[in-house]
Amino acid sequence: MMQGEKEFAYTRADFDRVRKLLYQLTRIHLADSKDSMVYSRLVRRLRALKLSGFSQYLQYVQEHEDEVQCFINSLTTNLTSFFREPHHFDILADYLREHKVQRIWCAASSTGEEPYSIAITVAETLGSFKNGIEIIASDIDSGALQTAQNGIYDEERIKSFSADRRKNFFLRGKGAQAGRVKVVAELSRMVSFRKINLTDRHWGIEGPLDIIFCRNVMIYFNKETQLEILEKMVGLLKPQGLYIAGHSENFSHATHLVRHLGRTTYHPALVQPA
Repeated sequence: MMQGEKEFAYTRADFDRVRKLLYQLTRIHLADSKDSMVYSRLVRRLRALKLSGFSQYLQYVQEHEDEVQCFINSLTTNLTSFFREPHHFDILADYLREHKVQRIWCAASSTGEEPYSIAITVAETLGSFKNGIEIIASDIDSGALQTAQNGIYDEERIKSFSADRRKNFFLRGKGAQAGRVKVVAELSRMVSFRKINLTDRHWGIEGPLDIIFCRNVMIYFNKETQLEILEKMVGLLKPQGLYIAGHSENFSHATHLVRHLGRTTYHPALVQPA
């Protein structure tokens, strides 16, 4: 790893220590290619804390519990958008028409665009904000969850929406908030946010669930951890429940847990008679 013109000395050993600590805390595995990302994300914390280098920062994390969450928040990726992978929301709408749905869990909600997209789909499909469906949204990143709960976004984020969708679900900011939008209160009330680390033993979520969205998060875990999480999630689903994965995720190694329906959607695997 080349130090180049970097503000702080940064070696391969520093990177390895960072990803070892992140794995211990979250079981997220950072690939070798993430070394530059780690530097750019953590250097902000070094500056904010007026520390001299990465070794000092890692020591600080281990000695200050309140910095642990900042460390995790800095290194977890929050790439998201409204109606990302739009076919999943078509599948959700079809499922809502065909089944009596009561509970949906969005298990990697990031800054909120995904759970609000779920809520919009529910409200549009069923024709009401008051539809009796509980939407739980969780993430490991406390900063992202705060953004999600605030429900305020740059107006650019919804530019592709129809005029009706913008009118029904968002308020346009004025004055100092010009160029921003806020989700309407009725939509916000459809979603409850909570902080959950998927590698924790207890999630505080009980079944049965009708649908789980867990998209583009399993790729950060090794196969063993993926199977542990998937098994727990499938155990919360109804027999005909729906598990929706991300476009880069594949569970061909988990046919004992899930049955592939196509387009990265799954049912729990049917238990075979003895």
